[in-house]
Amino acid sequence: IIKSFFLPEPGILQDAKEHGRLLTGRDPRGLAAAAIYIASILTDNRATQREIAAAAGVTEVTVRNRYKEFVRELEITPSPPSN
Repeated sequence: IIKSFFLPEPGILQDAKEHGRLLTGRDPRGLAAAAIYIASILTDNRATQREIAAAAGVTEVTVRNRYKEFVRELEITPSPPSN
């Protein structure tokens, strides 16, 4: 789905890990899917929640819920970089 990303370190999942409660009790596939969805937005290499959910083997609702949690708790601004 996504060919390549350039994201600043440490990355979305590392930030979530440091945040603690974002990962506890969550399916890793849903976490990864949300991180990919956010990365697709940030890099302007967009993929739909449906495409990512299908590739990860989770529901669109899972992608959407994890996305909302990451954006809120990690204070991510979901817009592509301006040129």
